[in-house]
Amino acid sequence: MATPDFIRRIRATAGHQLLHLPGVTAVVFDDAGRVLLGRRADTGGWSVIGGIAEPGEQPAVTAVREVYEETAVRCVAERVVLVQALQPVVYPNGDECQYMDITFRCRAVGGRARVNDDESLDVAWFPLDALPDLEPFALDRIHRALKDEPTWFEPAGDRPTAGS
Repeated sequence: MATPDFIRRIRATAGHQLLHLPGVTAVVFDDAGRVLLGRRADTGGWSVIGGIAEPGEQPAVTAVREVYEETAVRCVAERVVLVQALQPVVYPNGDECQYMDITFRCRAVGGRARVNDDESLDVAWFPLDALPDLEPFALDRIHRALKDEPTWFEPAGDRPTAGS
């Protein structure tokens, strides 16, 4: 994901020290029950859509904005799926971050899926029985978004790699 300007300004004085950042994940379904995925430019892998909230931005607004910015799909956030503090990540440049991820189940309401920024190599809808190889984080979020029951808040598992 591209580094937002407000984080660049913080890094100018904070250096590489650990930053606690608000992140969102959007699991977007269409009317046919397919899930929207993007193939990430940083890792080359398929994943759900996500990003960092701007200062003062509501998390559901962030999810909707990120989906549109990355995929050109318009969506509405239907419900919170999970709130989870992820394990800290150390990026190749030495920057340390820990994300408080808020995952939303979203419903597509318009637009045509396409690469809409430089963060994705490809964007596509996938039937649930024909998902590409996904990182565990993405697969977990999709499974949780499919449940209509409350999700228990759990500690984050293994340390994610940069870009996950």
